[in-house]
Amino acid sequence: MPRAKPPPADDLRERRRKLHEDVEGHGVPVADAIKRMRQALGLTQTQFGRVFKLTVRQVWELEAGTANPTLSTLTRLAKPFGFQPGFILLNHPPSA
Repeated sequence: MPRAKPPPADDLRERRRKLHEDVEGHGVPVADAIKRMRQALGLTQTQFGRVFKLTVRQVWELEAGTANPTLSTLTRLAKPFGFQPGFILLNHPPSA
């Protein structure tokens, strides 16, 4: 199978900028954020897994929203993007 060409650097910067904008503006679900972080780095799931010491299955589950990552894993993934895991206030009061 031929290797895919990595996206141009300008495209990667734009993906990163848009992710930061979306997180700041209204938040992004964890699964979506992880996938977008991987894409902003221009990496395949296999490459992303190698960089962050995860299996391809773990990356797939994280991106699918079926994983149950530890705080340590989330912190390791978020740090290069200037993010940190935490609580966010919802737009509605909690149910009693």
